[in-house]
Amino acid sequence: MTDLFVPLQSLKQGDWFKLICGASFQHLPAVRNLTLAYTLAGADCIDVAADPAVIAAAQAGLQVAKTLAKDAQQRGFDYKGNSPFLMVSLNDGEDPHFRKAEFNPTECPRDCPRPCERICPAQAIVFDNIKEDFSGVVSEKCYGCGRCIPICPYGIIYTASYVTTPGAIAPLVMSTGVDAVEIHTQVGRLAEFQRLWQAISPWADQLKVLAISCPDGEGMTDYLRAVYDLIAPLKSALVWQTDGRSMSGDIGDGTTIAAVKLGQKVLAAKLPGYVQLAGGTNSYTVAKLKTMGLLKRGEQGGQEGISPLSPPSFISGVAYGSYARVLLSPILEKLENKEVSNTNMKATVCLEEDEVLLWQAVELAHSLVSQIKSSQRRESEH
Repeated sequence: MTDLFVPLQSLKQGDWFKLICGASFQHLPAVRNLTLAYTLAGADCIDVAADPAVIAAAQAGLQVAKTLAKDAQQRGFDYKGNSPFLMVSLNDGEDPHFRKAEFNPTECPRDCPRPCERICPAQAIVFDNIKEDFSGVVSEKCYGCGRCIPICPYGIIYTASYVTTPGAIAPLVMSTGVDAVEIHTQVGRLAEFQRLWQAISPWADQLKVLAISCPDGEGMTDYLRAVYDLIAPLKSALVWQTDGRSMSGDIGDGTTIAAVKLGQKVLAAKLPGYVQLAGGTNSYTVAKLKTMGLLKRGEQGGQEGISPLSPPSFISGVAYGSYARVLLSPILEKLENKEVSNTNMKATVCLEEDEVLLWQAVELAHSLVSQIKSSQRRESEH
């Protein structure tokens, strides 16, 4: 099997794993290092912001991973040197994934207990940061979860949203060699979706995957059918991403329930394409899917699986965002601390330059990736 088809095979087998770096996450060293660790751990897709610098950082991580394939195999990981698909996220209107928190730190009283700093899962809110000599929101790290807004005792934190400009961003992104595109949409935005799709469609044939991400809402299945009618016929695989409870997977086990319920709803609609969970996914998700009989069983087909545009009867994969990033944050924080204490002039320390931290990160990433991979492998062996 060629490298090109390994991720597509995962979709067919029902063990597709996607890392969501974040549609608003632009911290380049973290994107590079997360991409590296999860690639070595066996991820099928890396989803990043539609920003050329972010795309380049992820591509750098993919290239380094190829050089470490033999090391990974010797350490017991399944990675064979094949690259996961690189996906970019675009939006057709206002969307919580495409926003940043902002506030003026001079308005924050000195005696404020700063609960925003503690609650931020991306460690994007800092005060008197030594490395950057900075206070406030580190924009590149913020991915818009919004948890800091209600907890601020003075109500001075707000968000700034941005919407993709289709004509400008599509040629820029599509010329960078990405494999897949995800469009974030919502019920009632068909005209906006159509405008964005028209900008992307000249490049659609070069895509290996098109993903449509949509939260629940009244009339959602009818809306997704209308979206499908707009984009059909497709040469690429089509993935419906069920955005259960956005950017919440690291909060607790229960956040996965909304994603699973929405997955059931989209499966029941029998739309052509694959169904993949997101929004509140965490270490509880695969166990929940298995308990509910929503993962593919061995008797449901051989290696060929389903065709990309026929309705599946099972969840084809899971995407992990905040949970996957927070899982590796202790490692990446140690790496950043090394940068601060480093006396030479080099600005950043790459994960592969610290062998101990690298393989600790891969081990942690693998503990998540292997949940769906090993689950499906066990089923196929029965």
